[in-house]
Amino acid sequence: MTVNAQSETRGFETEAKQLLHLMIHSLYSNKEIFLRELISNASDAADKLRFAALSTPELLQEDTDLKVQIDFDGDANTVSITDNGIGMSRDELVANLGTIAKSGTAQFLESLTGDQKKDAQLIGQFGVGFYSAFMVADEVEVHTRKAGTEANEGTLWKSKGESEYSIEPADKVSRGTMVVLHLKEDAKEFAEAYRLRSIVKKYADHISIPVMMEKQSPPEADEENDKEEKKDIQTEYEAINDAKALWTRSRSEVKDDEYKEFYKHISHDFQDPLQWSHNKVEGKLEYTSLLYIPARAPFDLWNRDAARGLKLYVQRVFIMDDAEQFLPLYLRFVKGVVDSNDISLNVSREILQQDPVVDSMRSALTKRALDMLEKLRKKDKEKYDELWQEFGQVLKEGPAEDFSNREKIGGLLQFTTTQSSGEAQDQGLREYIERIQEGQDKIYYLVAESLKAARSSPHLEIFRKKGIEVILMHDRIDEWLMSHLHEFDGKQFQDVARGELDLGKLDDEVDEKQKEESEKAFEGLVERIKKSLGEQVKEVRLTHRLTDSAACLAIDENDMGAQMRKIMEASGQAVPDSKPIFEINPEHPLIQKLDTEPDEDRFADLTAILFGQASLAEGGQLEDPGEFSSRLNKLLLELAG
Repeated sequence: MTVNAQSETRGFETEAKQLLHLMIHSLYSNKEIFLRELISNASDAADKLRFAALSTPELLQEDTDLKVQIDFDGDANTVSITDNGIGMSRDELVANLGTIAKSGTAQFLESLTGDQKKDAQLIGQFGVGFYSAFMVADEVEVHTRKAGTEANEGTLWKSKGESEYSIEPADKVSRGTMVVLHLKEDAKEFAEAYRLRSIVKKYADHISIPVMMEKQSPPEADEENDKEEKKDIQTEYEAINDAKALWTRSRSEVKDDEYKEFYKHISHDFQDPLQWSHNKVEGKLEYTSLLYIPARAPFDLWNRDAARGLKLYVQRVFIMDDAEQFLPLYLRFVKGVVDSNDISLNVSREILQQDPVVDSMRSALTKRALDMLEKLRKKDKEKYDELWQEFGQVLKEGPAEDFSNREKIGGLLQFTTTQSSGEAQDQGLREYIERIQEGQDKIYYLVAESLKAARSSPHLEIFRKKGIEVILMHDRIDEWLMSHLHEFDGKQFQDVARGELDLGKLDDEVDEKQKEESEKAFEGLVERIKKSLGEQVKEVRLTHRLTDSAACLAIDENDMGAQMRKIMEASGQAVPDSKPIFEINPEHPLIQKLDTEPDEDRFADLTAILFGQASLAEGGQLEDPGEFSSRLNKLLLELAG
């Protein structure tokens, strides 16, 4: 790094160099995107100034009409994008244009797939959209001055997008930022009026401030004025976009493509949204909302502390990005804008948390977001299945966080069941209820470590025999989810591996009679097994849930399941002590053989092997694998001998 009193040259970090190389050589297939990114940044700068001026009006001075201006010079082969927004100080310039050197860069590079189209979609989400300028420019200059500072306090940043950039003091008459692009030879098309205007119309028509370009005069007017006279004529500019906040317009006036482009503007996503809802509320509360459901998850979806929420405007004045108070945490993937007439212009995040108006809006916006998801599921199940792959586990947080909408959220949940043909979680609770057998009053489910473990669980044997559908849950969050979701559509949930199995009306008289007879016949065996296993089990009992397996483990009604235990152990939390219930199948030949085994040592070996097998079938671990192997080998040698 070289430094003098006036300027310094800084080297980009390794990750930044990698990113710039991708930008310049391979990532963007649609080069015109650079203009959208730079106009979007300029629009954000105007929003920030408007907000800052609420408390410090003098920041605006005489220049109150916020705008973005685009100029080009075909001879010099340059394009410049100028705004009169908040501007940047020297330190802010280094920090903001050094975004690529922050932690998000590493995550960005790790997320790259090698697919040019998919990788291009990551750019905006990782906050590196400014660097798209290097797709079309071999040198970029940024002239900026912070609002409220003097003309001699400006800063100039320059880079050729290679290994370094320079930064130096520079006079700047007006506040705001001007980005000058020195275009590459193969990007000369972007120094043409028609090309620039068409890009702005396509990507920035919805920007709420005007995008200005030099007014085009008819060809005959040019012919009438000679070059000397034109030098004295001041350039006239005109707005080339609609310059009206999209959400303030009537739904009938807004085209689908405009909604899609506005979503990309506020979310920095390059993919179209799956669904959106534009709504104006009048009456006791007055506000407008525009909510979007993205097509795919952002990179920080699982960081519950990451910035999230809606863009908040009050009476069309931008207040803050990421106003998280208007939607619950489990809907953190929903993007959009809310514009209220009932909130104070001087609102802060702390005031928002205590405002009853915000509580009412949050309730209404939450229901609207859930309605959007429900509508999408009914209208386009295939598209909803794609959404579920991206956001399903986040929605599963809902029943614990949002009691009032528990039933509504339940209708959005999807799982794999014993009737699913593949591995997709594409079966909803309503579909399950539509298929239940006559006399079935419960929704049966099983929680396991994996779908494979769930499908092979011995707990499903009686259900297969009777043709009863069971929901197979295998996400890490599922056991926690079911501790908060106790019923749906009037039917109780029943974990088939928890407590004693009671099929209610699905059991017939023959089953009941058989149970009573078995309990009497094997009473002595149950006591022998209890004595043999000792402290390893809470209880030993007969079961009729098994048809093929000799034994299985069940969980007591009030005990924590294996999935939750593992999650708590992994996070270093204390786990309450609990023991499994060992259930044996009186119809199985091994159990009948065990009942007649006179040798107590052999009985202990057989019992320990059956208990170990039952633990493994549940996806559990053996306390003493060596002893289990020794006993199994001993039995195998006897059989072979």
